[in-house]
Amino acid sequence: MSRFFTSKYSSLTPYTPGEQPKDLEYVKLNTNESPFAPSPSVAKKVEQEANKLMLYSDPECVDLRKKMSKVFGVKSENIIMTNGSDEVLNFAFMAFADQKNPLIFPDITYGFYPVFAELNGIPYQEIPLKSDFSIDINDYLGKNKTIVIANPNAPTGLLLSLEKIEKIVSSNPQNIVIIDEAYIDFGGESAIKLTEKYDNLLVTGTFSKSRSLAGGRLGFGIANEKIINDLNTIKYSTNPYNVNRLTAAAGKAVLDENDYYLNNCKKIIENREFTKLELENLGFEVLNSSANFLFAKSEKIDGETLYKELKKKGVLVRHFEKERIKNYNRITIGTKEQMETLIQKIKEIFKEKQL
Repeated sequence: MSRFFTSKYSSLTPYTPGEQPKDLEYVKLNTNESPFAPSPSVAKKVEQEANKLMLYSDPECVDLRKKMSKVFGVKSENIIMTNGSDEVLNFAFMAFADQKNPLIFPDITYGFYPVFAELNGIPYQEIPLKSDFSIDINDYLGKNKTIVIANPNAPTGLLLSLEKIEKIVSSNPQNIVIIDEAYIDFGGESAIKLTEKYDNLLVTGTFSKSRSLAGGRLGFGIANEKIINDLNTIKYSTNPYNVNRLTAAAGKAVLDENDYYLNNCKKIIENREFTKLELENLGFEVLNSSANFLFAKSEKIDGETLYKELKKKGVLVRHFEKERIKNYNRITIGTKEQMETLIQKIKEIFKEKQL
């Protein structure tokens, strides 16, 4: 760092995004993107909107929120649109957590949570997952702290039932509970309907995974209107034009063809179950994922070695260095052909190493 960098952030450890190498054409199974392109109408709507780029985007995202309200069954005033779900998570940390209201979240979860906490000077507690990597909801009942839970969790893919989510929310009435639903469309039941019942629940989501807009950067939060007003106070104090014209146009086009994307989710679920079975036939231990990825390990080869060997063969998966999960790899679910390639390359590695 330079000698000018403020000491306030000198100890900050930034989030590490998934690799985006350019040295060759990879089968890219490392960043949980959709393998399916957006529907053709998205490109058409974006092209039409490009002629208006000399004008600011709508800071209120009125048309986009109207479409969101129809698809998600909530009022438009209960929605905030953001530059990816990371932005609404950061807004929520800023708005609802501080020295008096510290954060709690699992020790193995989305890596941005501790980064946002440290960035904003918020104390936090990481609660260990159980030995099977599941969340024990008793660890979150009546905590009187700001709670953040990814559901399904990442990188494990494990899901909490809506009943368990409600127990957590109802037992912490004086604090915000944030449920990060980036992967909910791949096998879970959304907690959005609970936002009508509980004024302390914020559900966040993204168009990056199930709606093929990872490069568009569009996220959202759904909650009680007063919570949304709080989040907008943060938004208008930082970046009021946070959703650009092209992204807003893309988002509206996506919502117009929502069934196309939900059908793609069904294909990904089918490919996930195919891949899980194939990995288990090769001796892998694979968690029961409800997301668009699998979390798997093999007793035959350590996680880092498998990751490196697959990369040599043109297949990227995500490896984490955290001690408890270092023998696992997170594998994004792609097309059937991509998953068949993954399995074939693993078989080649096992054969070459005589495993």
